[in-house]
Amino acid sequence: MNNDAPPTGPLSGIRILEVSHMLAGPYCGMLLADLGAEVIKIEAPGKGDIGRQIGPNYIGPHNTYFASLNRNKRSICLDLTSREGQQRLGELAANSHALLTNIRPAAIRKLGLTYDALHAHNPKLVCLALTGFGLEGPFADKPAYDYVIQALAGIMAMTGDPDSPPVKTGYSVVDNSAGIMGALGLAAKLVEGQGGQVDVSLYDTMLSQLNYLASAYLNAGQKVQRYPGGGHPYIVPAQIFSTRDGHLALFITHDGFWADFCNEIGCSEWIEEPRCSTMEARAANRESVITAIQEVLSTGTTDMWVGRLSPLGVVVAGVQSMEAALESELTQSRHMVVSVPTLHGEIRMVGNPIKLPGQPARYGPPPLLGEDSEQLQGLEWEVKGYHNATGG
Repeated sequence: MNNDAPPTGPLSGIRILEVSHMLAGPYCGMLLADLGAEVIKIEAPGKGDIGRQIGPNYIGPHNTYFASLNRNKRSICLDLTSREGQQRLGELAANSHALLTNIRPAAIRKLGLTYDALHAHNPKLVCLALTGFGLEGPFADKPAYDYVIQALAGIMAMTGDPDSPPVKTGYSVVDNSAGIMGALGLAAKLVEGQGGQVDVSLYDTMLSQLNYLASAYLNAGQKVQRYPGGGHPYIVPAQIFSTRDGHLALFITHDGFWADFCNEIGCSEWIEEPRCSTMEARAANRESVITAIQEVLSTGTTDMWVGRLSPLGVVVAGVQSMEAALESELTQSRHMVVSVPTLHGEIRMVGNPIKLPGQPARYGPPPLLGEDSEQLQGLEWEVKGYHNATGG
């Protein structure tokens, strides 16, 4: 790695091999690297991770799409389809704690990236496969990207206003969620201290996040439906409202906040009115309640309503752009935009959300393709590093 400072954090001393591209796998590996793991990215000679060529933005030779998912890592080039590449993979696996990949199951098996293929080199190795539909089963080798999983798991069908076509979420929610789930599964297996295979699919990950919506259907036959403004299925009001100059997200969870809200907007009579005095009544009379609230909120600006309602403890926020969020005082206070130094200038990116008091985050640059191949060519340093890490 072109950053000489040693990795620090709770995963310091853990070595993870990564054979992945684009988003879910690289994001998973980066989260682990941010927490101190030594992540060695194994890339094919030539162009490496597809993410190195996505998007038009570069800082020197660093593609910013790739950089946003691969900081704090090392990179070596190996042709895993060759005999020499497979021999080298076995040597690396023998001196590592885990391997993660997010290529298709057929390729995972062909390239020997499973626990079954590698346990002879290291029986304690943890192998994580992040795939679209799992390592096994009739759907295993079907192509899967974020868009496809959102379509199949019901995410698109439940997103947007009732009269609009299905809508994709504004960012790669599937890939990012699967990366987080993969990191959790891998870490759990490392804590167990035994080697084995971890199988995390993008499809399963999104189904698991349907939780209470899925439970309502599975136990009561209640079908999910879309409400105007992204309304919550059970809580009213809990949605987006238009204001005089923008939009407002309002979420009132109990009758105490409802009373405070009504008093502040000049509609105290609603507190006792049967159609909206309780959470149950508001849900039963959703359309009329929402219409009445919308009429009032349309008379003021977003900032005015936030300024009046926030001090009362009412959950409210103006709907702002990503750009505004990144530049906001809140983001600055959480130190969530970081500058990562490289030889070619600083790369600004979003930081790791996990805060560890007393262990400040360390953000190293993303690796150039294969830049660590020569340093990691011999095994003497690797064996020493591995035994020091495991107490062997």
